[in-house]
Amino acid sequence: MEKINPFITNGYVSAEYFCDRITETEMLTRYVTNGNNVALISPRRLGKTGLIEHCFHQQCIKDKYYTFLVDIYATKNLQEFVFELGKGILNGLKPRGRKAWDLFLNCLSSLRTGISFDFAGNPSWNLEMGDIKTPAITLDEIFHYLERADKPCLVSIDEFQVIAKYPEKNVEAMLRTHIQHCTNAKFIYAGSQRHMMGEIFTSPARPFYQSTAIMELCPIDVQVYTEFIKKHFSANHKSITDETVHKVYERFEGITWYIQFVANSLYTMTAVSELCTVDRVDVAIDNILSQLNFTYSSLLYQLPPKQKEVLMAICKEGKAKEITSSRFLKTYKLTASSVQGGIKGLLDKDFVTCELGEYRAYDKFFEIWLMNQFK
Repeated sequence: MEKINPFITNGYVSAEYFCDRITETEMLTRYVTNGNNVALISPRRLGKTGLIEHCFHQQCIKDKYYTFLVDIYATKNLQEFVFELGKGILNGLKPRGRKAWDLFLNCLSSLRTGISFDFAGNPSWNLEMGDIKTPAITLDEIFHYLERADKPCLVSIDEFQVIAKYPEKNVEAMLRTHIQHCTNAKFIYAGSQRHMMGEIFTSPARPFYQSTAIMELCPIDVQVYTEFIKKHFSANHKSITDETVHKVYERFEGITWYIQFVANSLYTMTAVSELCTVDRVDVAIDNILSQLNFTYSSLLYQLPPKQKEVLMAICKEGKAKEITSSRFLKTYKLTASSVQGGIKGLLDKDFVTCELGEYRAYDKFFEIWLMNQFK
């Protein structure tokens, strides 16, 4: 019987399906087990969360620590941050049994009425956001738990840079104080916007200055990825050429999530005892885009005309610099005011990212889909 598709596109399954990151795994594991907080910085979809989960599955961490994954990407203020932090901790404790989560619930006196239990007696985080009436008090309670937990805790906070946009003025200082005084927990701050993460952790005026080790994640080496993909094809009596993997790698600039997605599709397309050749890459991408067609059509429909025009110009450019320059405006028949108006909305909605003055479409599949629509 054929195994599951070995190219995982969502979440972490096991070390068997995790490609490389041997050095990074050792480094991150060493940092947190030696009492350091870590800022982990890389573009989105390069595998930060997968690396953190892989570290959390290492024997020296799995047995000795409580581990929590908290994603704050969609949060807009301190209340929503506290909500996600509490939910992440409860979800991390649930599989550990009653003794583990009982202490946490006992610490949450401000929320006790909002926690219910399922038929098996396990707690459910079915709070409404409005149940957190005093976020600062609930945050105190959560940190009180982390300090008192019967095992040391590792807390990963994904997309940490969003705290810089919260309307409350003192969030960074408040968090830094809590973390400083919490000797029983270490934190991994994962972030995808290099300049914002840089300002939080390397600016002398900010509370988190010099409080962490900083790790930057780069793409996995093309040869390492090629061997990984070939190994999994071979284990299931299929084969794939080096040229095919290299084409996928180059097309998506080594970004893990896209490579996994295309490898997953190529694997599905390849029969047992068959060789997967380079001509299948475009077919695999077309298959993925057809699955995403409805989503992308809806997204495009929701975009105001100005933003649509600016997005198309950036996609055509590939990597756009100086987007208000006369060359850019003339090439794409835009005005400076339409670009300035459009780019803000595109950045806010994450259609576009900007690193070191270079604008790019955030979703590479969406970029290809768009270009296909307007050929």
